[in-house]
Amino acid sequence: MPVPTADFKKAVARLSDKEKEALILRATRRDAELYDTFRFELLPDVTLEGEYEAAADRIHELFNVAVTGRLLNRSLVKALRGAVQEAARARRVTKSKQLEIDLSLYALRLIFENYTGQFDSVYQGFFVGTARLAVRLTNLIPKHLHEDLWLEYKPELDDFLTQLHGRKKSRELKFELPRELTLAV
Repeated sequence: MPVPTADFKKAVARLSDKEKEALILRATRRDAELYDTFRFELLPDVTLEGEYEAAADRIHELFNVAVTGRLLNRSLVKALRGAVQEAARARRVTKSKQLEIDLSLYALRLIFENYTGQFDSVYQGFFVGTARLAVRLTNLIPKHLHEDLWLEYKPELDDFLTQLHGRKKSRELKFELPRELTLAV
């Protein structure tokens, strides 16, 4: 992403309000994420809870509508990738790491409630992707959340990690899968 130069900043400062408005509207029509960012920052009725609900609905849609067909494992990998991207997009729009963590946990809940049978498939992509998401959460929670919130996430994430370790494929992973969320200060 380019960094605005001093000359660019001066040129923007010289623009009239009408020109700035036209420029912002043109940019937001071209970039949906920029539009969502401005919408979140400028409109008082757009809240973090509303953004969570909208992103959770999109993740739910990914797993329940897009996951069909003969190649279920491939569809699940694609849905998981989309869910991770949706959580990252929500974080970029709202600047909230906790929102990204909550949405990632929501995706894991959907997986463990509905699709654990696919962990035993001959294809490893879905199991490995789910394990990577769990590992990512074990790193994000202590790094970006306040210590008081760690205990809120620990039981559920530990349960997911225990279930992942219970599968034979956990020994074939090429990365370290922790047994539990460590809460070292």
